[in-house]
Amino acid sequence: MLNAYFADMHIHIGRDIFDKPVKITASKNLTITNILKESSRNKGINLIGVIDCQSPAVQLELKRLINDGLAYELEDGGVRFEEVTLLLGSEIEVYDDNCHGPIHVLCFLPSLVEMERFSEWLVTRMKNITLSSQRYYGSAKDLQYKVKELSGLFIPAHVFTPYKSLYGKGVQQSLKEVFDPDLIDGIELGLSSDTFMADKIRELHHYTFVTNSDAHSLAKIGREYQEILMKEPSFKEFNYALHQVEGRQIIRNYGMNPQLGKYHKTVCDKCLTHMEPDVTECKNCGSKKVVKGVADRIEELADYTGKEIPRPPYLYQVPLEYLPGLGPKTFKKLLEHFHTEMNILHNIPYESLLDVVPEKLAKSIIQMREGKLAINAGGGGKYGSVATTD
Repeated sequence: MLNAYFADMHIHIGRDIFDKPVKITASKNLTITNILKESSRNKGINLIGVIDCQSPAVQLELKRLINDGLAYELEDGGVRFEEVTLLLGSEIEVYDDNCHGPIHVLCFLPSLVEMERFSEWLVTRMKNITLSSQRYYGSAKDLQYKVKELSGLFIPAHVFTPYKSLYGKGVQQSLKEVFDPDLIDGIELGLSSDTFMADKIRELHHYTFVTNSDAHSLAKIGREYQEILMKEPSFKEFNYALHQVEGRQIIRNYGMNPQLGKYHKTVCDKCLTHMEPDVTECKNCGSKKVVKGVADRIEELADYTGKEIPRPPYLYQVPLEYLPGLGPKTFKKLLEHFHTEMNILHNIPYESLLDVVPEKLAKSIIQMREGKLAINAGGGGKYGSVATTD
């Protein structure tokens, strides 16, 4: 029997078991143990991908959780903790002779054994394996071959962001410039794009799209996610869903409206003035540092104008913390009454919300659920925002 599960497959670790940094820009309380607790108890997410598991200290913390009886490895891959399954992943920066700029990719392995083997291999091709998103010295295809040798999954990350992504600067026109297209298991869209934008590029049509948070703090877990039809949350079932095997599939992508992404529009990097994509100098401050927005880059690459490609619904949402008037105390109150953020986002009726929060906020939650919130567009490293309403 297949059931629907929520999944966020791109979560960073801020500190390891020895309180050493892993993702330097991530929150210090973003440990593997805290991620598991937050995802299971507060977020209500069933499947997570933690993408700094190549770090030996992260592996050690997972082993201690298992040895203490708090977690266990699944036969079909992944580590189960309470109500959540963790898939072991690694975000790696590729910049080989075929790249025009660095590209981030996500590599997922079925078990700790495979991840340890992957780490041993990376040690000879990476300067500091303990840190997140480190540059890998080797070819992109060799990395793909190694991931497949270890029965892993390979997914290019946030493929349209201006920095460190496949289409941002990594390739001129096609992923075939760098990767073996047959060894890609899915495409992560990133915060400034959606299904409809990405499908303007013909070569992406036969890949499954994933929408993930790229969380650098506990609060950002579930900022974007998907709902997946599977037998249970596990590595094997996630793999099946990416390739639509025997009914497994992503049935809904939940993401912020692309205009909320911090790289949606082309802007001046100095003063954040919106600019036309072909302009090279800011009319406001004269700076020539221009960050090309995701929407404009996709239009450059677009080569398909046919009928809409069959895809799961892409539903615009924002995390609860984005809503005007919803502060930490109110958020805590909502969780005390309704247990998890996923429950609040998807299930709690308007009348029940009114028992806990003011009418204006209750209406905002319902409008957000229905994709009807007004927004202010972001760009140049500045996130968009939810517009305040009367």
